[in-house]
Amino acid sequence: MSAIFNFQSLLTVILLLICTCTYIQSLTPSVLDRNKTGLFGIFWKCARIGEQKSPYVAVCCIVMAFSILFIQ
Repeated sequence: MSAIFNFQSLLTVILLLICTCTYIQSLTPSVLDRNKTGLFGIFWKCARIGEQKSPYVAVCCIVMAFSILFIQ
């Protein structure tokens, strides 16, 4: 089943996107900072969410990992 139609898979993909963009932003900030608008602006926004809401993102990642490992 596609990740678009399965809600838990969609949340997993979004969390992975946020974490990946935040990691790329920490390594090379210039890559995402020059693309703040347009289609690639989504990655810049995900990096900002990961930086500013990092405790909430971390809790969501832990809950998602627990649900994938033990509930499914």
